[in-house]
Amino acid sequence: MIASSPLKTNFIRMKKIIFLFIVVLSSSLTYAQLPILLPKIMVIPFTKDGEDLRTILDKDINSRIAITKIKEGFDSRGYTTVDFVGKLKTAKDNQIFTSDNQSDIKSKIIEMAGCDIYVVAEVDTKKDNTGSSASVIISSYETSTGNSLSNKVGNSGKFETDDIGRLVSKAVDKSMEEFIAMMNLKFAEINKNGRSVLVDISFSENSSYNMTSPFGNDKLALSDVLEEWFSTNSFNNNYHIQGTTNFKMIFDDVKIPIKDKNQNNYTTNRFALDFFKYLKTLGLDPSKEIKGNTIYITIN
Repeated sequence: MIASSPLKTNFIRMKKIIFLFIVVLSSSLTYAQLPILLPKIMVIPFTKDGEDLRTILDKDINSRIAITKIKEGFDSRGYTTVDFVGKLKTAKDNQIFTSDNQSDIKSKIIEMAGCDIYVVAEVDTKKDNTGSSASVIISSYETSTGNSLSNKVGNSGKFETDDIGRLVSKAVDKSMEEFIAMMNLKFAEINKNGRSVLVDISFSENSSYNMTSPFGNDKLALSDVLEEWFSTNSFNNNYHIQGTTNFKMIFDDVKIPIKDKNQNNYTTNRFALDFFKYLKTLGLDPSKEIKGNTIYITIN
């Protein structure tokens, strides 16, 4: 057997190194070109019982500082953010608020913002003879379902200062990196797997239909026809049926995308409307009610 020369061996090694370099470089370029879906964010203040979301910032400079710093933290990382104060002013100018119900006010502002995630900031400050400190509780929620995505408490530490705003800024800065990392992780999971909705289908007392009623040319039972629709319209064909009786069918975990094909928000309401329209094409007379991420359909 003839031994390989050192020159030939080194040449082969060099070829392998060059090949690996090209593969790694190609992979890196491909990854860099992949679109990164960042959610649209709006930061709002936390309100206690008896406080008004529309006026809370007028008398709380520290909450204004916290909201501004959190928004800046998202802006500097490339997120699209919606200005809460601007949206609030627009809502007031257009007389959007028809009641003083705080839940309705919050819902209307978030709806107007068109954001994927809203972030709530709560500020707590302390001052005694040993110094001053500030804590900021930051919580993020998925707009469509209200599900919590991430939470973080930032503490400034105690300092001998009267500049409480600076301590609030310090508390925010210390918490943003970890807070955003967890939020991104949760949002990426939703983006990949879809968000969950529950669909409860039942019949009114006077309905002439039930789940065994035949539909279509194949005369399939209504329950089978409905499952075919969910199989086609759930995200990645991902759904689960909790149970079916003659008068009720529950899909307890249906995955829907967070964006439609035009990259607009695809909400629980939109999915419910699509299903509602489909039932109409079957000649049915449905009614619907939506509570959070639960859709109630009644076939009349």
